[in-house]
Amino acid sequence: MDHISTGDLLRWNVAEGTPLGLDAKRYMDAGELVPDDIVVRMLVERLGTNPSGFILDGFPRTVPQAEALADALRGRSLDLDAVLAFDVDREVVVRRLSSRRTCPVCRRVYSMTTAPPLSDQACDDDGTRLVQRDDDREDVVRRRMEVYEEQTAPVRAFYEAIGLVRAVDADGTEDEVFGRTLRALGALAEPSAMPVAPETSGRV
Repeated sequence: MDHISTGDLLRWNVAEGTPLGLDAKRYMDAGELVPDDIVVRMLVERLGTNPSGFILDGFPRTVPQAEALADALRGRSLDLDAVLAFDVDREVVVRRLSSRRTCPVCRRVYSMTTAPPLSDQACDDDGTRLVQRDDDREDVVRRRMEVYEEQTAPVRAFYEAIGLVRAVDADGTEDEVFGRTLRALGALAEPSAMPVAPETSGRV
């Protein structure tokens, strides 16, 4: 089973300068959601390479995306097993995201508050100076939270209506949240696809 991050898909397309990536970049830099048709086209292409199942990270973020995902999976005779909703306070999200730094060479991600590099602002693996992604700036993160409330929060209700949502308290250490996630999932037998749906207060 593969882990598919739409954020990684978007950033890969942006880095490669694909037509979809160029279209997406102006939305990402402004902290806006990338339009549904762009995200869905990227994801459907990626799903075609994962016949054994997958976990979606950061998708769907709008009800139209959820509907498009349902159509895409139906065309491949796949069903969703669960939707994880990570509940966390807004200020915790802002603090987590705005403290992230990334190595532009190896792509390793650090938290300057909970998992900083050994040497200030330099990657432990290759010594490259760390950078803050444009969409991790505090002002952009706060705008992303506003967009979340407007456009993404309804996705939870969409999946609650069909009984797929499993809520997880995401305020805690990585190990604590991981343990809660496993308990929320319980004993899923042979999952075909498990999307990690957006949290109630923003992406952790």
